[in-house]
Amino acid sequence: MNIKKILTEKAPAPIGPYSQAIVVDDKFLYTAGQGPMDPATGKIVEGDIKTQTRQVMKNLDAILIAGGASCASVVKTTVFLKDMNEFAAMNEIYAEYLGSSAPARSTIEAARLPRDIRVEIEAIAVIEK
Repeated sequence: MNIKKILTEKAPAPIGPYSQAIVVDDKFLYTAGQGPMDPATGKIVEGDIKTQTRQVMKNLDAILIAGGASCASVVKTTVFLKDMNEFAAMNEIYAEYLGSSAPARSTIEAARLPRDIRVEIEAIAVIEK
C-alpha cells in the first residue's frame, strides 16, 4: 500500500499530529475534518453558519486539488454541526460546491467542535487521472 501525505499552504495547517489529507495508492483521498480557519492567519473566520461553511468548503477544495482530486470527485462527506438548526443554511453553501456531484453524506450534531467552531466537514474523494 502506498500512502502519501498532503499538505498545502492554501488550507489551514494541522493543529495536531495529523495530515490535511492522505492519498492511498493514488486512488483515494481522505481529508481531515476542516473548520472555518483562514489559511493565511490560522484564525477562525467570524460570521454566521453560511460564512463559516463557505470557508470550510474553500479549505476542502484547496486540499482536494493539492491531492489530485476535486469537489466533482468527492464520494462521501461527513458534516459536523454545532447546531442542527443551522442545517438548511449550511446545506445551501454545501450545495454550491458539492450539489452537482451529490456525494453520500452523514450529518451529525456535535456537542462541541474544536476551537468552538460551528461546522467541520471531512471528505473522501477519488483521485482524478
